[in-house]
Amino acid sequence: MENKHLLLLLNLMLFSLVNGQKDQPSLLVHPYLQDATPNSIKVLWQTSSGEESIVEWGTTQKLGKKTKGIAYDINFTHSRIHEVQIENLKRFTTYFYRVRTGNVVSDIFQFKTPPFSSDNQSFNMLAMSDMQKDHQNPDKFSEIVNEGIIPYLKTEYGEALPDNLALVLVPGDLVENGTKYDQWKGDFFDPAQNLFAEVPVYPVLGNHEKNSAYYFKYFSLPKNGTPAYAEHWWYKDYGNTRIIGLNSNEGYRDIEQQYTWLKEVLAETANNPDIDFVFAQLHHPHKSELWIPGEEESTGKVVKLLENFTTETGKPSLHFFGHTHGYSRGQSKDHKHLWVNVASAGGAIDNWGEFEGRDYDEFTVTQDEYGFVMVEVDATEGNPKFTLKRISRGNENQFKSNEKTDEITIYAKSHKPKAPQAISPKGENIPFTGTTLKAGTFSSSFNGAYHAATHWQIATQPDFSKLILDRWKQSENWYYLENRQEGDDLTDEPSKRLEPNTTYYWRVRYRDQHLNWSNWSNTQTFKTNNP
Repeated sequence: MENKHLLLLLNLMLFSLVNGQKDQPSLLVHPYLQDATPNSIKVLWQTSSGEESIVEWGTTQKLGKKTKGIAYDINFTHSRIHEVQIENLKRFTTYFYRVRTGNVVSDIFQFKTPPFSSDNQSFNMLAMSDMQKDHQNPDKFSEIVNEGIIPYLKTEYGEALPDNLALVLVPGDLVENGTKYDQWKGDFFDPAQNLFAEVPVYPVLGNHEKNSAYYFKYFSLPKNGTPAYAEHWWYKDYGNTRIIGLNSNEGYRDIEQQYTWLKEVLAETANNPDIDFVFAQLHHPHKSELWIPGEEESTGKVVKLLENFTTETGKPSLHFFGHTHGYSRGQSKDHKHLWVNVASAGGAIDNWGEFEGRDYDEFTVTQDEYGFVMVEVDATEGNPKFTLKRISRGNENQFKSNEKTDEITIYAKSHKPKAPQAISPKGENIPFTGTTLKAGTFSSSFNGAYHAATHWQIATQPDFSKLILDRWKQSENWYYLENRQEGDDLTDEPSKRLEPNTTYYWRVRYRDQHLNWSNWSNTQTFKTNNP
């Protein structure tokens, strides 16, 4: 009888233990950071169950402070997303934190709050996109983060991760199919957990997210866009830089409210003395050298708004994009505006020759490679600048271990080269079958500036209102694995066939590598001969 009671007691204890373990939450998605300001930050994580949402934090690993938040459903199960906003923080300060839900306690991580613009603090940001799983290379995103980004930051800057990197931008295609719940944890958050636990991440929607509810539940982005389209478009300031997130997907790219909002934000930015640079991100390219079918006309509207803003205000701008799986860096002809494709961080490469492509005038460099883009913002008072670098991981034909394959530095202030001298042709009896324009050497008083582009014009009117040649050449043009501009010193340019017995006017201007154009040269006049 005593044995029966003992056996029953043991069974009850075992039953209680097993069911107790079932009720205990487990950590599904490790802590990640969102929406940082100089005085606040959001911490999110996901557990299998449990309502308790606590972040313990402080300026040392002893922590000492505690903030509670909310928990909400993610997929109609017991699984919960936890969101805690920590407030009353000091600007540009390192904090330590860990999260707690019941018996689940994370490791201790760090974060660093942003500075005010008036602090003139320099910082680094990272942009990468299209990390959706390639089933031929399923671990590529993990490799890029944990063998590429994190070691690169440590080697390059040598500090703790939050000191090396301020924020991460992701212009779309985070997962293969945004409606599939398991992909968010397995394909996006797990591979990048060591990065996102200490550096805030700011994505925008790509076509692969499919406007999924999971996207909006996993991310808590700035709510400063059009209220009816919360988190579809937004902006975030970090120091002297304004970052604008946009939605270029079908069903949203043509909504007039987005462009109205963007115009209003740019108008406010124009009058904001704290902002030196504007970086926009959206998924689809306006032009793509690797994959013409991926181009989206509506992105051109965004580019035009940014170009006009930059020219009117003198504040340089750029737009990051993805969709095409490779790197490209271009620049607008008449504006201090960069076009930067930051793919691919995992998606299968769009290899040269695989799809229809085109050699566009805007693009200087296109590479069919994996990698990421670093932007180093130097907020030095009086002469702020940013330097953009492409860090390559190569492709299936040639592996590259964090090789820098492109770099450009843009200054907030203009440092114009000297206007070149238009030398020849001039005078009478110039062959109407064509002639070569010749200009003088490049000259600039700005330290280290060199000749990076030339713009030639021939017209039949002295005010250049009727152009018969308008040609723009860069110092390099990497297309299909070769530099198509190799050997061109940019000081001469052949014209096309001209009309006989006609007077023409021509001029030229030079650009340095920082996108500063000189004034136009003197105007030369020539008259073609008779046949």
